[in-house]
Amino acid sequence: MRILLVEDDALLGDGIKAGLKQAGFAADWAQDGHAAKLALEAEDYAAMVLDLGLPRLSGMELLKWLRGRGSKLPVLILTARDTVADRVAGLDTGADDYLIKPFDLDELTARLRALLRRGGGQAAPVLRHGNLELDPAAHQVRRQGQPIELSAREFTLLHELLLHAGRVQSREQLEQRLYGWGEEVESNSVEVHIHHLRKKLGAELIRTLRGVGYVIDK
Repeated sequence: MRILLVEDDALLGDGIKAGLKQAGFAADWAQDGHAAKLALEAEDYAAMVLDLGLPRLSGMELLKWLRGRGSKLPVLILTARDTVADRVAGLDTGADDYLIKPFDLDELTARLRALLRRGGGQAAPVLRHGNLELDPAAHQVRRQGQPIELSAREFTLLHELLLHAGRVQSREQLEQRLYGWGEEVESNSVEVHIHHLRKKLGAELIRTLRGVGYVIDK
């Protein structure tokens, strides 16, 4: 899952980005509203974590612009503004959730997972496909009740394919969701991860459509 983090505090932003990565997200970090706007125009994100007190373009102005162009991107406001009026204004402008600083990183990642579930039309926190279970919160995969050890990239790739079961995902789409800014992407990285997943979970789980991409059938 690729997340856009918009936070101007360098120390806090660095900590949030590290925490998101540890929780299995690929995070791009923009430190002002204008940089975030450019990122949203150029990249495809699963969700955005948005501070309000930003330089160059405020978080509220960025949110108005985003919703004005018809985007349904899940947005979680993360701010020190804690009055009821601030929360009402943020939610009415188009935010999907609102979290007050200081906050717990586990709560932030849990709220993000909830937003992503709702955005994908999924109610249950655990993804199931036949005898396979993936628990994003516990970062665990089980097959026939037995735990399966996956690397962080393998877990994220499987999560993406299960979330979009029945829909073909191109290599480029998967690369975008696996890697953030500044992370080196080898030309065959997705193919290598797919190969490892098939060895661990069965060759029949992930289907290749040559020249198109990969899919887990419903």
